Amino acid sequence: MSGFDWPLLMRAGMRGLGLRPGEFWALTPAELVLLLGGGEGTAPLTRDRLEELAAAYPDANGGTDGRD
Repeated sequence: MSGFDWPLLMRAGMRGLGLRPGEFWALTPAELVLLLGGGEGTAPLTRDRLEELAAAYPDANGGTDGRD
């Protein structure tokens, strides 16, 4: 089973990028990849793909959040 190499990622983020621990842990994986120089060649999210993801992972409350 492979997983994240947290010590390596923490060193890259905190030592390499100079992030504080709170800043590091607040990042999404995509943000960390971008900050570390990756992510080139990644296709943008299209409306079709967004609708596909929304159908696959519907909101628990049916998509309503109580706001008008």
